[in-house]
Amino acid sequence: MSTPEDLRYSNDHEWARLEGDLVRIGITDYAQDALGDVVYVQLPAVGSAVVARDSIAEVESTKSVSDIFAPLTGTVVAVNDVLTDSPDLVNTEPYGSGWLFEIQLTDAAEYDALMTAAQYDAFVAG
Repeated sequence: MSTPEDLRYSNDHEWARLEGDLVRIGITDYAQDALGDVVYVQLPAVGSAVVARDSIAEVESTKSVSDIFAPLTGTVVAVNDVLTDSPDLVNTEPYGSGWLFEIQLTDAAEYDALMTAAQYDAFVAG
């Protein structure tokens, strides 16, 4: 399982990459592995206001349909439209081309409160 050091993680298995006041969000390698082959991704609408821990998107795999929760509060400013035709990128490149959406962060303290890579690894290890 890959857990990049430069990201932050939620206990709902989303990752967040801070780039200025924008945060790119996706699901972790651990989450995509647990889901199995992703066949469809429902993304939020650009302009949507999101609140941390609220359901914002869905990922459908050959095993199940799973909610994606916003790890942070803000406004959706971009979505990864490539996933419409290539949802498998969530499996093959969860930290790269398989990202889900970007938000403009409301409160930087929320980002700092997310888990580090070491904390996330300990969390999934149980």
